[in-house]
Amino acid sequence: MDKTNRQILQIALPSIVSNITVPLLGLIDVAITGHLGATSYIGAIAVGGMLFNIIYWVFGFLRMGTGGMVAQAFGRRDRQEIIRLLLRSVTVAFSIAMMLVMAQKLINLIAFALIEASPEVREYAKIYFSICIWGAPAVLGLYSFNGWFIGMQNTRIPMFIAITQNMVNIFTSLLLVYVLNLKIEGVATGTVVAQYAGFFMAYGLWRKNYRHLKPHISFDGLFERTAMMKFFKVNRDIFFRTICLVAVTVYFTSAGSAQGEVILAVNTLLMELFMLDSYIMDGFAYAGEALTGRFIGAEDKNSLRVTIKRLFIWGAGLAAIFTILYAVAGIPFLHILTNDQSVIAASKEYFFWVLLIPYGGFAAFLFDGIFTGATATKMMLQSMFIATLSFFILYFSLRGIWGNHALWFSFIVYLLLRGVLQGWLGRKIIS
Repeated sequence: MDKTNRQILQIALPSIVSNITVPLLGLIDVAITGHLGATSYIGAIAVGGMLFNIIYWVFGFLRMGTGGMVAQAFGRRDRQEIIRLLLRSVTVAFSIAMMLVMAQKLINLIAFALIEASPEVREYAKIYFSICIWGAPAVLGLYSFNGWFIGMQNTRIPMFIAITQNMVNIFTSLLLVYVLNLKIEGVATGTVVAQYAGFFMAYGLWRKNYRHLKPHISFDGLFERTAMMKFFKVNRDIFFRTICLVAVTVYFTSAGSAQGEVILAVNTLLMELFMLDSYIMDGFAYAGEALTGRFIGAEDKNSLRVTIKRLFIWGAGLAAIFTILYAVAGIPFLHILTNDQSVIAASKEYFFWVLLIPYGGFAAFLFDGIFTGATATKMMLQSMFIATLSFFILYFSLRGIWGNHALWFSFIVYLLLRGVLQGWLGRKIIS
């Protein structure tokens, strides 16, 4: 294996492990509440978890924007800027988190006015929300640290943090729920404890592994106007790009729900296969982000071109593997997820769309990483906006004829168009 492939895998593999372990935080909460004797607890975790997923997803720019800019500073060997970027990002993260905490009553009021749930589920979900909102500084602060670590070409630390968070969450939640009998309050508190454990671990590992950067800590120019304008410009584009992403994802679920419980269940199960693919591809997107930023910062165009070519070879190869895997084991996998034969039978009608996802989406994932590393966020936003617009136009035009097939067709086109448009808009970066 050559040097470029080793560099890609050294960043991608730990990122894949991190991606797979992150959803376990929510899954652990569901597993624990599922044994409390009332379905309303599970519903409360589902509603509360969905709300926090949307809130934190929107602020994912703290990781992405920080990662791209730090990778470029790393390539330039600009140690002062490397430190300033972390300080800026963490400061912005804490500022946003404090605003979320202060606005929790307003968020609570708006969110639960829009969410349909039984009175009991609503009451438990409000308790879960009122506790977990205090974890916002840790969650957003960790976004900044993880982005910084990725920019520094180090994805092992985020992986260790993700694994540790899950262990802390399991231990604390079990202790609070089954020993202290706190029920929904115990689950929520366990989640918050795990979030702060992850943040303080990130800080501790930063101090231990990057002590050589301490002499470069300086607050001079930290909030200099030009630097802050670039920081917010990059993150603004990623923010609106994420809004488009959330709009498609949320509407996909909503449109399936409007077609009945069976179709909703079918779409949810088939989307699990998309998520499995995305966890792997995102790992290589992180590698693209870190290495693209590094080589652009170092003005090493040859290494950049070679890296991008290797990334797409990996992407195309993995897409082939996932296509074959889904064709052979996709339906048996659905049997693991559910024993409802009506849902499994209905899913077979739409299963062929899943076979199109790996090749339809791999370029979009890889280009997201490459564009983030290049801080070419405006082009990333433009491609996402056009693809999102196409999703809604296609679906509303075809739903009367194709029904749920129109939803899946629109989603595949949306994925494909993102990759094609980014390839065209970013041809100067990748050439």
